[in-house]
Amino acid sequence: MSILRKLFRASPTPTSDGAFSPSPLAIKLGTSSTTNYDGGDYDTRYKGDTSKVLMICTQERNMTMANGKKFSTGNHPVEMGLPMLHLINAGFEIDIVTPTGAPVAIEMWAMPNDDADVQKLYRDYADAFANPGSLAEFVANDMTDVAPYAAVYIPGGHGAMLGLPDNADVGKALHWAHNQGLYTLALCHGPAALLAAKDEDGFLYSGYKMTVFPDSVDKQTPMIGYLPGPMPWWVCEKLNALGAQIINKKADNSCHVDRRLITGASPQAANDFGRLAAITLLASSTAA
Repeated sequence: MSILRKLFRASPTPTSDGAFSPSPLAIKLGTSSTTNYDGGDYDTRYKGDTSKVLMICTQERNMTMANGKKFSTGNHPVEMGLPMLHLINAGFEIDIVTPTGAPVAIEMWAMPNDDADVQKLYRDYADAFANPGSLAEFVANDMTDVAPYAAVYIPGGHGAMLGLPDNADVGKALHWAHNQGLYTLALCHGPAALLAAKDEDGFLYSGYKMTVFPDSVDKQTPMIGYLPGPMPWWVCEKLNALGAQIINKKADNSCHVDRRLITGASPQAANDFGRLAAITLLASSTAA
């Protein structure tokens, strides 16, 4: 097996901090230097009072796998970037926070380096990613009935499984968004953070249909060296156990709206998810 891994360049790549990023084969198969971003043109832009989207990002880099090896992860740059572009072009502002205000962890190995729109976005928001707001401070001070927000957004990347699903402030923010009638947006592994919305009254999203990165695909990716070992836990399995209904079987471009929850299945869904989110928020503001 080790000879075949070397032959096909399928061994995960060691990082300077003792973790592993995906193998050259996995990078070739699972990422692209460009995206399918459609340009983000909208006939009308939002001009109302609730113009902000609270984007909750992970600040944690390394995921310890079931075999003890660490995977170098964070938020996926395409899953985070394309929806940001759509929301911004539709007239919304993005407020970036992490649990404590530490820098956003980004899977730089998945950055589409030849995509001019994404590259410009990351240059424009470099300071915001390096110096985000604190979710803890937001929950303590800004979570009011008149806060100017239209949605809470949780981008994907395996890093969404780190420090968010068990964070009490994430749970409070999700309940606040639900109670205020805001939309919640979660892409790929982002729905892992929805697990934080479980309390003594149950799971906020029990009975909701959603699209999520399939556990079955996560179980296959170690074979090509995308992950350095089996996952420590399974997102869909945990969501299903709490009553969520995962409606996709593949890591495809499927998206879904259930009440005020918008989800997408994978990096392939990033553009469609971003457009769906923007159009839905625009339509909701017009109806209001």
